[in-house]
Amino acid sequence: MSDSRDPAFWLPHRPPFLLLDEMTEIEPGRRASARWRLRGDEWFFAGHFPGRPTTPGVLLLESIAQCGAVAVLSDSAYAGRLPLFGGVEHARFRRQVVPGDTVTLECEMTHLSARAGKGHGWARLDDRVAVETDLLFVLADAP
Repeated sequence: MSDSRDPAFWLPHRPPFLLLDEMTEIEPGRRASARWRLRGDEWFFAGHFPGRPTTPGVLLLESIAQCGAVAVLSDSAYAGRLPLFGGVEHARFRRQVVPGDTVTLECEMTHLSARAGKGHGWARLDDRVAVETDLLFVLADAP
């Protein structure tokens, strides 16, 4: 995988909290898409829920946010910055995500300024929406 397709190339996150496996499209400052493959050995499945492993909704929101962060950080105007959650609006959970699923993530920036932004994102299983949300973020200086 070339560096730009590796989410770790763009994001400061590292395992076990780097959720994305591969960036599939990047339009700097505009949008990004990615894949997250759930193998079943992820740390959260053992306790969420025993006998019926289900990806926590908050981690699906985080995976969408990580995808959106790549859209922001791939724009040279935001190099050296760190997008931090400012809020989640209109989140809807429509399908469970379970071991063996491959989630396709997409996040489009709907507003982006020097200090903050907003994005609209989806997590899909094939063509079926699992999660859809609006994310608000602030841009901090990276450590």
